[in-house]
Amino acid sequence: MKRFYLLLTTLFIGFALFASDEHGTEKLDGNQAEEEFNPTAVIMEHIADAHDWHILDKVDKETGEKRGVSIPLPVILFHDGNLDVFMSSKFHHGHSTVKKGNCEYALVHGKIYLTEHGEINYNEEKEITNVKPLDLSITKNVASMMLSAILLLIVFIPMARKYKKGNGIPSGIQGFMEPIILFIKDDIAIPNIGEQQYKRFLPYLITVFFFIWFNNMLGLLPNGANLTGNIAVTMTLAFITMLITNLSGNKNYWKHVFATPGVPIWLAPIMIPVELIGILSKPFALMIRLFANITAGHIIVLSLVSLIFIFKTIWISPVSIAFVLFMDVLELLVALLQAYIFTLLSALFIGLAVQEHH
Repeated sequence: MKRFYLLLTTLFIGFALFASDEHGTEKLDGNQAEEEFNPTAVIMEHIADAHDWHILDKVDKETGEKRGVSIPLPVILFHDGNLDVFMSSKFHHGHSTVKKGNCEYALVHGKIYLTEHGEINYNEEKEITNVKPLDLSITKNVASMMLSAILLLIVFIPMARKYKKGNGIPSGIQGFMEPIILFIKDDIAIPNIGEQQYKRFLPYLITVFFFIWFNNMLGLLPNGANLTGNIAVTMTLAFITMLITNLSGNKNYWKHVFATPGVPIWLAPIMIPVELIGILSKPFALMIRLFANITAGHIIVLSLVSLIFIFKTIWISPVSIAFVLFMDVLELLVALLQAYIFTLLSALFIGLAVQEHH
């Protein structure tokens, strides 16, 4: 098993080194070098998804050429019955179009469009009018999610094998993870769902906790993907919680929705829509809470770093770096706290749906 981990790590590092894309060059003249720093563009580029995994930008002092170093990712496009697959490096960071059969694609601000003879058209509101193909690409967020899934398997498969062998003495990573798992079981699942039914939902609660926590931590790494700050990801997690909650709901749960106890019959036309809205508002709150907290943390850290380039003085750097370090330490707590809150509320909603009538 150790050889498998070593091989997996070597392949990932090798891919990162040898697949690095350094051909997206851009020559900087004097005016471009003095161009005003735009913190909004830098921040939005960091928190947004992308078709390549950007590492850094290098500027050749002799030629003045700016080279983007990034890991290319597979681009998968479907349009008019044709499936086109190629690496994102062919776009040359948006400086080139890619021809596949009768289709020619262009990458503009992170979105892929079909071009008309290599041209991008705009309307009066400066909006692109070109058709967008169905994009099924492995983007930066998707690659990060795959990486986190591999890390979860690397951590938990050996633990499962040890428990299967009956090794009751935790060691290594197992000694660190076991108290957390027991905490999820004893302090989240059982109090909110009940001792008789918690085992049905414990695998999901443990999985969603560690999935969110691992991805929150990966997002704090330099050039890490903002996966849990992507509203599509948090919406999917919240939707899964909603499905589990409502598909597991017993007759008392649905009776409370369509015939609230103690409420006069004439109020039913009002109460039923309110209860149905409540079914949707709970996962909506889960989605927004995780998305907003993680995204806000990234924006604050990047804004503090941007102060150095906005004021254009080295004297602001000690203050900026001090606050960035403080925020990074705080984000370590937030990464764990948001995983805990999402898991706790999921257990609470499930418990409300499966609890017996008293």
